[in-house]
Amino acid sequence: MTFTDHLWNEALPIYNNILEHPFNQELKSGTLPLEKFKFYIYQDSLYLADFARALAMAGTRAGTSQQLLEFLGFAQNAIIVERVLHDSYFQEYAIEFKSGKAPGCFAYTNYLLTVSAYESFEVAVAALLPCFWIYKKIGDYIYANQTSPNTYQNWIDAYAGEDFAVSVNKALAICNELAENASEATRKKMTEAYVTASRLEYVFWDSAYQLERWEI
Repeated sequence: MTFTDHLWNEALPIYNNILEHPFNQELKSGTLPLEKFKFYIYQDSLYLADFARALAMAGTRAGTSQQLLEFLGFAQNAIIVERVLHDSYFQEYAIEFKSGKAPGCFAYTNYLLTVSAYESFEVAVAALLPCFWIYKKIGDYIYANQTSPNTYQNWIDAYAGEDFAVSVNKALAICNELAENASEATRKKMTEAYVTASRLEYVFWDSAYQLERWEI
């Protein structure tokens, strides 16, 4: 069993809850209310901007130049996707939100930025991994089980695509490589970071479905 196999098993109940969440089930069937999808896309654009910063920050502490290059590439791709959201989805769906981060997005991005700044590279990689891996798994599931035609086909195709799969596999390989050379204490912290970030993935999906707002 690889270390990432271990991580997947540790957070599997969380992933199953994400999979069964009404947001993803309704996205799969094309019945998700447009208002909730628009809210999600807006929050995702805010998330990706900080995700890119976290990736770049973590990459500067990479142990090898190849790992540095990979993480800077991940950060660049996140920025490109964020721009695509603005250039396509924001125009197509007339998204004009200006409310800033909802609590779920705020919690998730601040966790990733904090870990990337203050924890070891190994722990930061584990914390950043769910955004790659869980999104890919959800995208593949929805793509294979979707109702066609689907209002959200473009989103489904993006996360089930081969280009995204390449990035996911690179991130998994780096995580496994780091874990092989890490102490047991570091591997434990990596596991905790991965599980926490997975929980925040669920929070992010649920936040969009609930159209979450700050109460005060």
